[in-house]
Amino acid sequence: MRTFPAPLTGTAIALFLLTACGGTGGDAAPASAPPAPASYSPPTGPGPDDSPPATGMSPDGSPGAATPVPDAPVSVAEAGIGRILVDGEGRTLYLFEKDKNGKSSCYDECATAWPPYLTTGKPKAEEGAKENLISTTERKDGTEQVVYGDWPLYYYQGDEKAGDTSGHDIEEFGAEWYAVGPNGKKITE
Repeated sequence: MRTFPAPLTGTAIALFLLTACGGTGGDAAPASAPPAPASYSPPTGPGPDDSPPATGMSPDGSPGAATPVPDAPVSVAEAGIGRILVDGEGRTLYLFEKDKNGKSSCYDECATAWPPYLTTGKPKAEEGAKENLISTTERKDGTEQVVYGDWPLYYYQGDEKAGDTSGHDIEEFGAEWYAVGPNGKKITE
């Protein structure tokens, strides 16, 4: 939760204006801003020096364009629909049946609803995932998307937290979407 400093008091505003307007013309020392309340913490968020979120989702955690993850981890987790592939933060990864031969066909509006799982290095198999099934494919914009078996991997913008599988077994953008099993195939219930 973001907190903000208390509003400036009349005294603080007067000191600011006096300093900004050159004061009294003398050699008076510039006024300083009042100290921030103890509960204040500066806003945090993406900036030029911030690292990308570990999940690969957009920096503010909202649906939309994904952010590449260095050496994107793929692991296996237990879910209500079975053992599924997840990213390093436990978020469900999906396949799109319209994709063919390890190449993505999900762009524009599709990639907003289903952000691709992107990497800036060689993806890593962790906790039950198979190294020999992990690869990447180059997207039209030059980014590298993680592939498992023959399927480029995606998030679903409707999943709010790790373990959610609300994108499983739904049809959007001309084909079905499924969570992926450790064998590289769609989960069928």
